[in-house]
Amino acid sequence: MTSSKQPLSVLKIFSFKGIQMRTFHITWLTFFVCFFGWFGIAPLMPTIREDLGLTKAQVGNTIIAAVSATIIARLIIGKLCDTWGPRKTYATLLTICAFPVMLVGLAHSYTSFLLFRLAIGVIGASFVITQFHTSMMFAPKIKGTANAVAGGWGNLGGGITNMVMPLIFAAIVGFGYTKSEAWRYAMVIPGLLLLVMAFVYYKFTKDTPAGNYSEIGRIKTVKEKTDYSILKDWRIWALAMAYSVCFGMEITFDNVAALHFVDTFKLTQSTAGLWAGVFGFMNIFARALGGIFADKVGSKYGMRGKGLLLAAMLLLEGIGIILFAQAGNLELAIISMLSFALFLKMANGTTYAIVPFVNEKNVGLVSGIVGAGGNVGGMLFGFLFKSETITYLQAFSYIGYIVIGVSAIVVVTKFAKAKVVEAVEAETEMAAA
Repeated sequence: MTSSKQPLSVLKIFSFKGIQMRTFHITWLTFFVCFFGWFGIAPLMPTIREDLGLTKAQVGNTIIAAVSATIIARLIIGKLCDTWGPRKTYATLLTICAFPVMLVGLAHSYTSFLLFRLAIGVIGASFVITQFHTSMMFAPKIKGTANAVAGGWGNLGGGITNMVMPLIFAAIVGFGYTKSEAWRYAMVIPGLLLLVMAFVYYKFTKDTPAGNYSEIGRIKTVKEKTDYSILKDWRIWALAMAYSVCFGMEITFDNVAALHFVDTFKLTQSTAGLWAGVFGFMNIFARALGGIFADKVGSKYGMRGKGLLLAAMLLLEGIGIILFAQAGNLELAIISMLSFALFLKMANGTTYAIVPFVNEKNVGLVSGIVGAGGNVGGMLFGFLFKSETITYLQAFSYIGYIVIGVSAIVVVTKFAKAKVVEAVEAETEMAAA
């Protein structure tokens, strides 16, 4: 029978019993709320663009700002998870980021709005804590599935945000406020939710199944073990590239989807938000599928099997994005969007079914690097969408071909460690025990 202080070997989705499952549910719910803060602005951009008089290039710059700040933040957060603990790290991040989310309504110019979006972008680092904390709570054979479900249900917030924020906006307008006032007041709501979750996270989770770092004496041990020589490991960078084109595309699409549907298919802001939300809503199952398949493939074919699965998901994602770019009407656009969304989100889950096993002594740092890769992709894709000479449809096409190229790199990457290395590490761990 598994000890209550050990990682769980079974993911009991509907259970809240034990610190492991309680932490699991609080973690994904917190990440869900983070998406409201991070992307709450996105479905309101048609109104904001008009209110602040933003050009296409300026809108593109705000999209880049929303994801670029996360890059450095994810690297720092990964290290803090290893040393300070996920509980304190998450609660602090939520508290700090709640304020720019609530105060973004004070922006009345392009420059101030850009700076607020840059500050809000830091909250994207929450993903690293989500994956790190989930990895701490579950045994190796179930880590991929647990990480994928937590990440997917959290990413679901990106879809629900696109659906809900236009409704909140419309409700505020219904109370007699102008559109210019409504988008500003609407952003106060996700900011308050972040503060609520900061309290919940600090109060009701633990760093590990055995207790907080301070209770089990982990901080000193981890500080001694963190090894930056892992930056020489090509596998980490291959995963970072993979994540740059799957999660990087996801956050890019979360940012531009509503604008794309409004401008290309002449939809209303609410309807465009609904269809953009459908893209994110697929996270309720698609990312989890990637993790589940990766665990099953891994149990039979090892890390090589997981790598090939990831490459296949990326290839299909790239093809789907190209088809989306060539869709001539809304119906075909929706069908192709659902197709590439499925494989994109499965690729997300598969990536983080590999991450915890690349270097098990520095999971936080590896998670941070790969997670930052996702935002590097989002930032670079943002430059395509800000260009005055490249249309949104052309940008989607270019991204599709880039994704296919990265899938080829993943195919030739050997994610499995050499057996002799694994044996030496095992002997070292036994000697230290």
